[in-house]
Amino acid sequence: MTTWAANRYRRALARPGALRFSAAAFIGRLQISMFGLGTVLLISSFTGRYGLAGTVSATGAAGYALVSPLIARLADRRGQRAVLRPLMLVFAAAAAALIAGAQARAPDWVLLVSSVVAGAATPQLGSMVRARWSTLLGGPNQPDGLLHAAFSLESVADEVIFVAGPVLVTLLATEVQPASGLIVAAGTCLIGSLWLATQKATEPPVDTASAGVRAGRGGPLLPARGLITLAPVFVFFGAMLAAIDLATVDFAADRHHKPLAGLILGGYALGSAFGGLWYGSKVWRSPLRRRFALTVAATAAGTATFWVMPDLPALAGVMIISGLVLSPMLITGFTIIEEQARSGRLTEGLAWLTSAISVGTALGSAGAGQIIDAGGARWGYGFAAFCGAGALLAVLAGLSQLIVVELAPGAAAGLSSLAAGHHRLVGCHRGSRPMGGAQRAPPAADPGPGRARTRARHP
Repeated sequence: MTTWAANRYRRALARPGALRFSAAAFIGRLQISMFGLGTVLLISSFTGRYGLAGTVSATGAAGYALVSPLIARLADRRGQRAVLRPLMLVFAAAAAALIAGAQARAPDWVLLVSSVVAGAATPQLGSMVRARWSTLLGGPNQPDGLLHAAFSLESVADEVIFVAGPVLVTLLATEVQPASGLIVAAGTCLIGSLWLATQKATEPPVDTASAGVRAGRGGPLLPARGLITLAPVFVFFGAMLAAIDLATVDFAADRHHKPLAGLILGGYALGSAFGGLWYGSKVWRSPLRRRFALTVAATAAGTATFWVMPDLPALAGVMIISGLVLSPMLITGFTIIEEQARSGRLTEGLAWLTSAISVGTALGSAGAGQIIDAGGARWGYGFAAFCGAGALLAVLAGLSQLIVVELAPGAAAGLSSLAAGHHRLVGCHRGSRPMGGAQRAPPAADPGPGRARTRARHP
């Protein structure tokens, strides 16, 4: 990565409050790769029932996937601080009940209820931190590429979490005590979330006008039209990743090197992290939807090669190379929603994507597990390739939904004037982005739900 590219990351993090809220969100979402595995390790250690442990973990994931868009909508309507503080009380109580219930060998229903409540009360910190970046760096008057670099940093942080989290929770649960992994996972969530809630200066402003419209009749169901395409794509993507994880473990076990599965999957995530850093270091002029389609196609093509790999070294090498396009795909998908999100619904829009991945992961784990049990790892990789192909077909079928439309320059100027007179500034000059309770100026031509941008974009 060049010095110029690294400077863009430093400039983004140097903005007032940026390093603090990014660090808080990183700590808070460490648990996303720890809580489910920690639950399995805890319950199986006390009961010896892996079936129950997996079911309890799955109910938590289901609770998260179903409720998180609603939590994100509340964060948009009421503010992140107002949502995070009571949410953490519910999460802490549910996590404590789950840990205590497992240690006391409580009835199954106690564990299931505790897990689903803890999952439902898990905050959407990934969406919240991206909403803060959008508030801080979005808009036409901001330096070109800084928001893109910030989103890339967050995607790389996600990759680090998915590499380090499972290792950490496994070491704690096996080398310290069974409950320690889950305790640390819950603790990081509480610390990071509450720390983020204290950072009022960088919190996205509440759009009271849009909230009032949504409270009445006629409000749109989806916060961004691109979700019609992106949500199915991310479901396929989550299922693909789940199948790759399970197939890799089985592939390594068949060759009597099961411990190497984590190393190989870590290489996959490492490739994704490098790809994200490289992608974020560039200023791209090509349309977002074209980039998204290309990265999805590259991801599907790479995944389709896994089933023919003859041995572990070959698989590891191909996975590292294939991983290079994972983060760019995610970054582009999140950016499309950031550009299209209706006023006051950005956090909700981003939450839909993470929920879609969670749903896909749950479905993929169930489906791939059955396929691998019946046919082995190569059939599991075949299922992953099928999911990659499904994602590509979903993109091609819904490509028109991913267009980012601009306001005409005159309308953008009018909106900038309105913003200067009526909107609260957060950390830096926000240009034409609507703040507070003011409504958008009517566009010169129908712009769809996308937010104002003055840089030209072509579909």
